[in-house]
Amino acid sequence: MKRLAALLIVLCMLLSAAGATAGNEQVQGEIVIYSSMYQFVLDMLDEALREEFPNLKPGNNGSFFVYGGTSRLINQIYGEMEDGVLGCDMLLVAEPALSLELKDAEYLEPVEVRDAASLLRFPYDEEGYWYPVRVCNMVLAYNPELETRWAEKGVTVPKTFKDFASDRSLKGVIAMGDPLSSGTTFAAVASLTQSGHYGRQYLKGLAANEIQIISGADSIAKIRSGEIAAAMILEESVLKALKDAEDQGVPLTNLACIYPEDGVILIPSTVMTVSDAHSKNANAEACKAVEQWFLSEPAQKLILNGYMHSVFANMNQIPYGSVDTEELIAKDMGVNWENVYHSREEINLAWMDIVANRLN
Repeated sequence: MKRLAALLIVLCMLLSAAGATAGNEQVQGEIVIYSSMYQFVLDMLDEALREEFPNLKPGNNGSFFVYGGTSRLINQIYGEMEDGVLGCDMLLVAEPALSLELKDAEYLEPVEVRDAASLLRFPYDEEGYWYPVRVCNMVLAYNPELETRWAEKGVTVPKTFKDFASDRSLKGVIAMGDPLSSGTTFAAVASLTQSGHYGRQYLKGLAANEIQIISGADSIAKIRSGEIAAAMILEESVLKALKDAEDQGVPLTNLACIYPEDGVILIPSTVMTVSDAHSKNANAEACKAVEQWFLSEPAQKLILNGYMHSVFANMNQIPYGSVDTEELIAKDMGVNWENVYHSREEINLAWMDIVANRLN
């Protein structure tokens, strides 16, 4: 009986490691990951991590992830840095300037990703302190069914980010997220207001147009109902709504992306491992294996299933309903992440002074 019991234990161990890449079943301990990805994406990644790392323990009430908007997570991280230890072991947040900041503060552990130069089509830290793992795309959205009706009211649906803030026919009928809570919206504001683009005048235009500051889900609902003419929004939010409706057998014809003629804003979101001296579980070795997995083909396909673009140079697949990633790269307005790192507070204060306070 003892021998049979031992055999059963061995069999269970083998089954639990099934599907794991050779060596990853040896990865042990506990980790927590701060992430701003949508919960449905985190659920997919959580399940995949359990399969790939069967002996790694999720450190947040049964999940590997703690979800929060990037800007809110950054404020939380700043508070934790006062004590010298973060409440996580890894970070997957939307705004790459944080990577530069945490590297300078010596909070990160370098990770080697083999052939990173040929693997990735977006910048990464050559010392291995951070790598892009997913690409968010800020666009505009509108209701094709109502464009003519809006025109009859004297409202022109914007085809550029510039018109979104400068066309006064849009006063009161446009929306966007809050950069004080959303890292991708903050990145868009940083890009559109930076030198060489539209400057702080862009914020004045948003305020003059009495922009509504609401969530992506609320923007989509108001676009479809005709309450607003357009919204600045993540492409992934629109694509998910379209795919969900198609899967339910009721395809949407009253929602679509506008890829602005003056350029899109790509946000290559990074993955980072926190050094043992500053992390919750001091398990950098396990985190390195997880970080390398995020830059594997199975993980990148999950990113695509989450309606975001892959960072792989040889990835021809695109998110459902999107356009070619290389085409977007050619139209990318770009963000000066070094400037964002050093000017984060200034950008937030400008937003508060010029836009938020005038709308309240």
